Amino acid sequence: MRRSPSRLLWDVPNPPPTRHPYRDTLLVYAGLATVIVLFAWITGGPVGKALMVAAVFFVVASSWSVYRWRVQLAEAPLRDDGEAS
Repeated sequence: MRRSPSRLLWDVPNPPPTRHPYRDTLLVYAGLATVIVLFAWITGGPVGKALMVAAVFFVVASSWSVYRWRVQLAEAPLRDDGEAS
């Protein structure tokens, strides 16, 4: 008798959130915005324009991440209670 091939079901582990998710996220995006400005300065590009781009990047990326963290943290108690593994 021939069996159908077994399939491995890989589940991505869901790590627990850090103790300070908002602060950590803002620090990462501040670092990336700094890299944008440093790259412009090192390459001789327009630093003023790079500052504006970095500021817009920081505000947009931080806003999106803070929104996603709020949604994720608000849904965490619901997932823990209603999810049967």
